[in-house]
Amino acid sequence: MNACWIAVASAQHVRRGRQGGFMQVNHGKAAPLRRIRPDDGIVYYSPTTVLGEKDGLRAFTAIGTVREGEPYQGVMGGGFTPFRRDVD
Repeated sequence: MNACWIAVASAQHVRRGRQGGFMQVNHGKAAPLRRIRPDDGIVYYSPTTVLGEKDGLRAFTAIGTVREGEPYQGVMGGGFTPFRRDVD
């Protein structure tokens, strides 16, 4: 049986991941992504639309399946290179 995971992020951050076909969790740390396996399910819950705002969105904003491959580092600028996993 495959595992299912819930991640929490602002809807704006989830949208970026959906557009790029990847997921990031826990401020870009690799360790949580190493626990996730290919074909596991991932659901994103967004408490807000934009990080730091208090708009009270409180909605599930994405669902996907983790692809084959290991966590890798992406480049976001300003020296921030968070770990990611590819998701369909």
